[in-house]
Amino acid sequence: MIVGIVGLGLIGGSMAIDLKRRGFADKVLGVEADPVNAAAAGKMGLADEIVPLEECVDRSDIVVIAVPVGTAVKMLPQVLDRFQAQGAKDKIVIDTCSTKSRIVRSVHYHPYRECYVATHPMAGTEYSGPRAAMPNLFDGRACIFANSEESSDKALRKIEELYGVLNMRPTYMNADNHDVHTAYISHISHVTSFALALTVLDKEKDEKHIFDLASGGFSSTVRLAKSNSDMWVPILVQNRDNVLQVVDTYIDKMKEFREAIDACDEARIEELIHQANRIKKIIR
Repeated sequence: MIVGIVGLGLIGGSMAIDLKRRGFADKVLGVEADPVNAAAAGKMGLADEIVPLEECVDRSDIVVIAVPVGTAVKMLPQVLDRFQAQGAKDKIVIDTCSTKSRIVRSVHYHPYRECYVATHPMAGTEYSGPRAAMPNLFDGRACIFANSEESSDKALRKIEELYGVLNMRPTYMNADNHDVHTAYISHISHVTSFALALTVLDKEKDEKHIFDLASGGFSSTVRLAKSNSDMWVPILVQNRDNVLQVVDTYIDKMKEFREAIDACDEARIEELIHQANRIKKIIR
């Protein structure tokens, strides 16, 4: 089994480590457009070989597209075109992108659509690049399969096996529903973290001790603000409508807190906090 991974950053590099270490892949081919990242990935041994995209597609049994979604949307049809040119219906391509509607639509009518499995492994950290790759990143996490009915049974089973090796729990849903759910559980978290970081950085110009006094609570809340803009700009643009709806709801809730605090309404503040505490029943 030869697995080609396009993008040896946090997700792609971590997949490379565990797929090789756990015996799923006999060989890992890596594609990395950035020369610095390519050198780092090669030095770290994330891939057995660093090769051009075309060679990776030609030699691999499974191609993993682990690049920002803006790039992935353009790359996926190219990969399927190359499969078609080779008559290679036994090959499989997957993506790991955080938005699914647009990328699924981009190849909906492609003759080799059945060779593509749309996935989103729900794992990660705020760091990026080859040096962020780590073993065991995916253990116990969920992996979403979007529009799996459009993939061949053989391709779907093989990719279920791949994520099983990574110890991930499969969840199946429509691509549009996926984008709604991720707007609520992932994308809004990043937007609010970015906004909080900007707020504190703006205030810190006058209050030099803010960061000196920052505790674990602040660090955990603002952690996502370290995330890479190359990844998050296309996610927020592609999932624009869903993200805007969630942002509007978030602003409404902030206004409720602001009004209660402005009125020194302790009962209302307590009520809002108790309502928020219900999240403990969902996230433990």
